[in-house]
Amino acid sequence: MPRHPEQDIKRGDKRPFRFYIASLGCPKNTVDSSNMAVLLQRAGYAPTLDAEQADILIVNTCGFIEAARQESLETMRDLAAGLRPEQRLVAAGCWAQREPDLLLDAIPQLDAVLGTRTWNEIVSVADSLFAARETTPLKRITHTPVALPEAAGAPGFVISGPSAFLKVADGCSRTCAFCAIPAIKGTTVSRPISAVLEDARQLQALGVLEINLIAQDVTYYGRDLGIQDGLAQLLEQMLVEIPDVPWLRLLYAFPGFVTPRLIDVIAQSPQVLPYIDIPLQHAHPEVLRQMRRPDDIDSVRRLVEDLRAAIPDIALRTTFIVGFPGETEAQFLTLLDFINAMRFDRVGVFTYSHENGTVAAKLPDDVPSQAKEERREALMLTQQSISRRKNSAFIGQRLDVLLEGTGDGVTVGRSYRDAPEIDGIVLIREELRPNRLVTVKITDALEYDLIGRVVRTNPRRNPRGEPARR
Repeated sequence: MPRHPEQDIKRGDKRPFRFYIASLGCPKNTVDSSNMAVLLQRAGYAPTLDAEQADILIVNTCGFIEAARQESLETMRDLAAGLRPEQRLVAAGCWAQREPDLLLDAIPQLDAVLGTRTWNEIVSVADSLFAARETTPLKRITHTPVALPEAAGAPGFVISGPSAFLKVADGCSRTCAFCAIPAIKGTTVSRPISAVLEDARQLQALGVLEINLIAQDVTYYGRDLGIQDGLAQLLEQMLVEIPDVPWLRLLYAFPGFVTPRLIDVIAQSPQVLPYIDIPLQHAHPEVLRQMRRPDDIDSVRRLVEDLRAAIPDIALRTTFIVGFPGETEAQFLTLLDFINAMRFDRVGVFTYSHENGTVAAKLPDDVPSQAKEERREALMLTQQSISRRKNSAFIGQRLDVLLEGTGDGVTVGRSYRDAPEIDGIVLIREELRPNRLVTVKITDALEYDLIGRVVRTNPRRNPRGEPARR
């Protein structure tokens, strides 16, 4: 939104206050960071990529797991160490929502702590900090549902190169024993279909080539609004509204909620990529029951069979947790056998750690750290072999590839099998103009990545069939 000079919030040297945002964690956090930036600019603050030049520094923290919290803490401490007296430091996001007092104790230089459910109050927080130097840090923490972008007049997306992450819902209504997200963000709040479609139309007008639909659980979309099969309905309407966006991708589905109608939408539309991320977490029924996850493994097998029957080229991604309290060696071997049998395209593996406030945190953390790490390594080595064989099957075939970056004689892109930032890449040994789709013939395969050469610069919009793979 354009601003007039008189809107700028000025300081002594007659320039607007400048803000710097360090965004950590998942794409959902990145969308919130982008929204805060929009609101600050609209209020007259100016963005800067240089923390030293900023008047207010905002760290949008992640509090999902210990490693993420450690990264957030190190980022805030690094910024605090170089803080000048006139600069302000704000902690925002998930960890700030979850443990604000801990952050205030750990980082004495913090001027404000803003929870993930109140990111839309960033302007009033910033204004308060610059109106007068506060003697005590500000806290804006609430346990009400998250603020939706449209309520704040902000877009529900963030653009990164040729791609965008579009948030369709926030919060989570699941009760997984190991996860603190519901306590941090509250129950699921779906955005109205009209708001999501308006954002999608804007992205199409901006020339975005890939829209990644994101939520803690996209398959829950619409249930809180009374909409049955909400994700399938949303996709059906999006296909009508944005025919010029070639790639639509689904992230973070829940097992048991991938419906026949949703499968049919993916199967029938070339725009909806044949890719789905379904975190399963484990494969032994008893461990899954302890996790408070769906424990009918046969139904999971049937779902995978149904997906592969309807969409033969589908890329399936999942994640697993090893070392959950009480996990025996036999139960772990069941998981290992499951991975060998299912042959997923992409797998992520985490070692279990207690998260305060979760049901699982009340259980004894009785799997030794060394055993956890050995189990994680065993799963990753198994999946590495599976991934290498799957990738090798693409040698000689053609894939449409979204080019993202170039330099040093190489161009990097992604196929439909590769979600941004979490999966593999396609390497092309020549420098090409990025931010466009091309067709690449695959010439070699690595464990997680593919290598190829461009054979068509104006590919048909079909990432999984002729001419994309043959």
